[in-house]
Amino acid sequence: MHLVFVYGPPAAGKYTVAKLLAAETGYALFHNHLVVDAVAAVFPFGSESFVRLREDFWMKTFEAAAREERSLIFTFQPEGSVAPDFAQRVADLVRGAGGRITFVHLTLSREEQVARIDNADRAKFGKLRDVLLLKALQDEFAICERAMPTPDLTIDTARVSADEAAAMIKAAL
Repeated sequence: MHLVFVYGPPAAGKYTVAKLLAAETGYALFHNHLVVDAVAAVFPFGSESFVRLREDFWMKTFEAAAREERSLIFTFQPEGSVAPDFAQRVADLVRGAGGRITFVHLTLSREEQVARIDNADRAKFGKLRDVLLLKALQDEFAICERAMPTPDLTIDTARVSADEAAAMIKAAL
């Protein structure tokens, strides 16, 4: 089993790049908002039940995928409602089951992030689209990103297209 763990700030293109990578590799795409949106339909974002259920769902999916040797791509935005050691625990779980994990950090400047944040395609999964809220959270998001395990690959998505980013990741795999 191989887990490609794609992470970065809002509007870095995680879903877009991961979707292209999934088409190229045949890996399943398990993007962040599948679980976030499902749990948020019942519990307020950040509430105790939301945080617990979201992580339980993520971890149980990784565990089952590792057990069944199903490779996948996971998109993730580090933020304060997620335990700081989450990514390391995912890596430990995958490696403990005999799998491998590749951390890919997508980046972009704060200015480019602000320019992209209200794109209409971000509404599809209930993603953050409010510029003022983004600006208020950017420092917190940056701190959470720095707590992530060292990436195997870092790509500035303001400098390369989504197709190029997906090709770079595929080449690194």
